Amino acid sequence: MDEQNHESNKNLQAQSPGNKTGEELDVASKSLSEALRISFTILKVIMLVLVVIFLASGFRTVGSDEQAIVLRFGKIRGVGEERLLGPGLHWVFPYPIDEIVKIQVQKKVNLPIDSFWYYQSASEILGGGPKKRIDPRQALNPVRDGYCITRSEKKDQAVADSTGSDYNIVHCKWQLTYKIDDPERFFRNVYVDLEKIPAGQNYADIISKNISQPLEYMFADAVVTAMVNFTIDDVLFEQLAAVAQHVKNLLQEKLDTIESGIQVVSVQLTDKTWPRQVDEAFQDSIKASQERQKAVSEAKTYAEQTLNKVAGPIAAQLYAALQDETVSEEQEEFLWPQLAGTAQDIIAEALAYRTKVVASAQARAEYLKKILPEFRKRPELVMQKIYQDAIVEVLSNAEDKYIVQPVRESKGREVRIYISKDINVKQSSD
Repeated sequence: MDEQNHESNKNLQAQSPGNKTGEELDVASKSLSEALRISFTILKVIMLVLVVIFLASGFRTVGSDEQAIVLRFGKIRGVGEERLLGPGLHWVFPYPIDEIVKIQVQKKVNLPIDSFWYYQSASEILGGGPKKRIDPRQALNPVRDGYCITRSEKKDQAVADSTGSDYNIVHCKWQLTYKIDDPERFFRNVYVDLEKIPAGQNYADIISKNISQPLEYMFADAVVTAMVNFTIDDVLFEQLAAVAQHVKNLLQEKLDTIESGIQVVSVQLTDKTWPRQVDEAFQDSIKASQERQKAVSEAKTYAEQTLNKVAGPIAAQLYAALQDETVSEEQEEFLWPQLAGTAQDIIAEALAYRTKVVASAQARAEYLKKILPEFRKRPELVMQKIYQDAIVEVLSNAEDKYIVQPVRESKGREVRIYISKDINVKQSSD
């Protein structure tokens, strides 16, 4: 059978004119081979270009306010400081091997907190101006009106726990400013899946939107915890900075506890007010408080002026030293000479009087010592001399002198002296 087929092929070839078909097949084969070779060459070039493009796509630029984390098959790549990429150009394996996550660490985000403010309609918010007065009989609606609880007065914590304390309601608005200071902790604990970010959206903006609600919840908890430690006067007038700082510290503690990688930059109490239902009473209270402060201020000013006038600037220090039992007499003696004003004059007069009294006493003592020997010899004569000298000294200071000599058998005569006459009128020589 095979021999018959072979002979048939020979006959067909013999019948072909000039073996033309074979040559055509050889040319076609060569053309096909050349086309395949060129195609493979082009394919290699394309593959090489694709590989280059693939590798070149691994270059990433990190902005000056950003840091980046590289995920290799979903796990953070690197050890220590190498786990974070700083600003500049970096190369990583293209997706799906490596994936780069950029996080803005220098951007400060402002988050307004209005959950503690009373309800306002859209027209009231857009209209602005002073707050709307409402009927005092209208009750506060806790469902839609936000508020905080504060103490009405300062008390010892032990006393407050045992006896209780009154509380007041206050409305307030806040602004929280924060930034991301630890990208790795933030990525681990506050993560937003990159695949869920719509096209054209910024990762930082998406992060801000996603963490706003948890931040508001933690911030509200910090505010509620902090406000009960202050009075309503502290929140409204006296210790605004202290209240905001306390809220900031509490919020930062909560964020650090969950290792959020978020740093609280600042907390501001942007607005505060008392309930509108008691606006008139609060206005009267503020007026009374202002009058009280004015009276206290005037009293303090008067006291300072009086002290400065009477004793000079050292008066307050000397008074405190006299009240303090630990101050020695030497220290007090050091302060006394520094007094000025009326007190200094009084002290000078007292010192002069003391010197005079001491000198007079010394002079009398010397005089008595001098006459002591004579007194021992003739006591009656010395006493009579002292008496006469005293009479002379007394009479020398008298303008009018009357001498009445007792007379025997006066026969009822009387001597009358006008002692209440006008001293400015000289007695006539008559």
